[in-house]
Amino acid sequence: MASPTTTRADYAVFRRIETRWMDNDVYGHINNVVYYSFFDTAVNAYLIEQGVLDIHEGATIGLVVETTCRYFAPLAFPQNVEAGVRVAKVGASSVSYEIGLFAEGADAPAAEGRFVHVYVDRATRRPAPLPPAFRAVVEALQA
Repeated sequence: MASPTTTRADYAVFRRIETRWMDNDVYGHINNVVYYSFFDTAVNAYLIEQGVLDIHEGATIGLVVETTCRYFAPLAFPQNVEAGVRVAKVGASSVSYEIGLFAEGADAPAAEGRFVHVYVDRATRRPAPLPPAFRAVVEALQA
């Protein structure tokens, strides 16, 4: 089994996520598909809180074009998860996020993920340049 390549210190910001009973699967741990929901929550909540993503009225929206996840240790309800976020790459219209999912207080991640958004015009769904304020927020998260 592979080992994590990061520690808590490698991430720029963290979001605490409370697990739910329904997140567990029949094997007694959080099901793998839920990890992707955690990635989405950590990234988008941060952007909304920073005032650079308006999911209802914004002219630019992010579409997921790639995700990956490597699992190292189980997480299970009722544990709280701490999702660390950093940015690996900022392109003209895309951002590659890296997320570490940690059991509360742990130094090593239970999982490491990658989440790539291409930002597009809401109406045309064509790639759009990252707005300057948005670019500044995500560049501040670069590893």
